[in-house]
Amino acid sequence: MTKNKTGLSFLWVSAVAFILDLLTKYIVVQRFDLYESVNILPIFNLTYVRNPGAAFSLFADHDGWQKYFFIVLAMGISLMLAYFMKKNSAEQKLQNSAYALIIGGALANMVDRAYNGFVVDFLDFYWDIYHYPVFNVADIAICIGAGLLALDAFKGDKKSGQK
Repeated sequence: MTKNKTGLSFLWVSAVAFILDLLTKYIVVQRFDLYESVNILPIFNLTYVRNPGAAFSLFADHDGWQKYFFIVLAMGISLMLAYFMKKNSAEQKLQNSAYALIIGGALANMVDRAYNGFVVDFLDFYWDIYHYPVFNVADIAICIGAGLLALDAFKGDKKSGQK
């Protein structure tokens, strides 16, 4: 009697995103002064900044409650997505990969926030005088995961729509 593999087999993707994010943040913190910026391409800098808020510095100017809120939120979302992965078959590759990327990114930013009280950001894209908000590898993992979920939703389940 063999047991069907669940989506939890994709948690290695979470581990890769988690480790890659924390490793790149560690390198930036060790080699850059706060707000130091190094031009890499005409549209890209490595710029060390700290974000006490959420995406795009949302809630950054509040008095500290947001740190705990975002820690609890990251844990809750990660547990919920892990539960979904457990219910999923390993065959649902797109959805499981999406959940795994979101979990890895959310937990990496959570660890950064819990340890430092802020999230380290360093990827700075711009055009002329217009700068996109500085972000990190965890943010990339979360965005790719969200994009994969959207793709999965548009792709739909081919089996359920046919009789």
